[in-house]
Amino acid sequence: MYVVAIAWLYVTIIMAATEPTITGAVMTFTFYGVFPLALFLWLAGTPQRRRSMRKRSANQEPDDHNRTDSESD
Repeated sequence: MYVVAIAWLYVTIIMAATEPTITGAVMTFTFYGVFPLALFLWLAGTPQRRRSMRKRSANQEPDDHNRTDSESD
């Protein structure tokens, strides 16, 4: 998946390099490259984030705020 992301950034850098102005190049790179790629990577990473969250919640220790100790201090 990262190879596709790197290739897409390469293509958008080449597209931006052909723009006649610096402003056009920055806008091309931002709107054709960075924003769509960030959205794609965020959406593609959603299943992994869910799995990680479930794993963390399953491995969490019980709540230690219960103060019903049988021993006295």
